[in-house]
Amino acid sequence: MRALPASVLAVCGLLISACGGAGSGGTAAGQAAAPAATQAGSQARTPAVVTDESGTPAPAERAPAPKPLEGKTVVIDPGHNGGNARNPKAINRKVNVLTQWKACDTTGTATNDGYSEAAFTWDVSKRLVKILKNRGATVKLTRSSNTGVGPCITERAAIGNRSKADAAISVHADGSAPANHGFHVIMPKKINGPVDPVVKQSSDLGVAVRDAFRKGTGLPYSTYIGNKALDYRNDLGGLNLSTVPKIFVECGNMRNAAEAAKFRDAQFRQRIALALANGLQHYLTT
Repeated sequence: MRALPASVLAVCGLLISACGGAGSGGTAAGQAAAPAATQAGSQARTPAVVTDESGTPAPAERAPAPKPLEGKTVVIDPGHNGGNARNPKAINRKVNVLTQWKACDTTGTATNDGYSEAAFTWDVSKRLVKILKNRGATVKLTRSSNTGVGPCITERAAIGNRSKADAAISVHADGSAPANHGFHVIMPKKINGPVDPVVKQSSDLGVAVRDAFRKGTGLPYSTYIGNKALDYRNDLGGLNLSTVPKIFVECGNMRNAAEAAKFRDAQFRQRIALALANGLQHYLTT
């Protein structure tokens, strides 16, 4: 049999089935070539890491950043309720706050043109819930609308206790003489009661919120109550009965014309909510 030209042999190496098919030489060549082809195909299928101009992996390749308040529980207590005035019997019922007996709840105050404290605290609290949830916190409210009655101050404290909250905040606005202005934060005193173990933490929470509120809203410290916007009390059931760190914030004086105008401004209420969130976050993460 004549030897095949070199050019033909080269073709046979590439096209085994056309130059002898299943012969032993063809099979050996096929077996030798297969791993190389498989390896080349595997390399071709390996996805390349997408990077930006600096060589940093593109956002789709990065792990999501942890949220700062993940694992934290915050209870927000919007002061009063929009339906309280319709049921005086319910809200005037006396409850024991350990240092005295007080009304279950009150109607709260209002601006001179009728914007109620209950509506203000409800709006700010809803905004605060959204911010805190976006930062990873579990958030609970002490009331679900601004059309109901109560709950009593004792139950507002109990909601925070049952939730084992890392922090609780009661949102209010004051109703003082028109010339008075500024905000203040109320914190508990020791009363030989359930709040005693968290008085120090509540004070730390109060200072953090005070500082963030001043920075975020630009409102001054109260000109008529407290020391540098800090006030300590032992007559508030929401504080006396709390077993978790808790404060009240009086966002300003609704009877002061300048502050009343700010409270009616939705953008300013958003600033208040953001400032409160920043204060809570500082306390919870430091």
